[in-house]
Amino acid sequence: MENTDSLQDVRDIPREEFAIILDFLPHGYPDDFRPSHRKTAIAQALGRRHLSLLELVPKRDVFLQPLQDVYLGDGKREQIHHISGRIPLERLTPTARSELEFALRDLVKKDEKRFVQFFNMAQPLTMRMHQLELLPGLGKKYMWEILEARKAKPFESYADIRARVKLMPDPEKILSKRLLSEISGIEKHRLFVQ
Repeated sequence: MENTDSLQDVRDIPREEFAIILDFLPHGYPDDFRPSHRKTAIAQALGRRHLSLLELVPKRDVFLQPLQDVYLGDGKREQIHHISGRIPLERLTPTARSELEFALRDLVKKDEKRFVQFFNMAQPLTMRMHQLELLPGLGKKYMWEILEARKAKPFESYADIRARVKLMPDPEKILSKRLLSEISGIEKHRLFVQ
């Protein structure tokens, strides 16, 4: 039986223009015991902008591949019929879960400008904690080095961050880890996931 209780209403989802396919189920969910003529294909996806986990219904006779980009905006959609809703991490299929890490790494790599801007604009959360300290592997020492380096000139790339902050952990890896932990819901403060 299809579990619609775990879907969040589409109106509550921050608007996504594009999504990355995590898994495509051409015959619907295996635990959906409706007759086959009533089942629809399902795609599980990650929204590019707000990092929402989404359940999508593709158009008839469309076949989707993991890590494929699809358009979800208000214009003409070639592949997606509609967005069913937002889904929790535990509702992802095993394939979608394994593809999530690859999708996040790819997103961090392709959207470098956006994430480098985070290093340039990060602010204190409280008197004792800074947003930069929430990234895995970054403590006060790296935070102060990043703040000093960006005063001189804003960072332009991941390579620029590594070059100007000595012994800095790989920004792409720490960002990917942070995104995954935010999506998992284990973080109190959210920097990227809405």
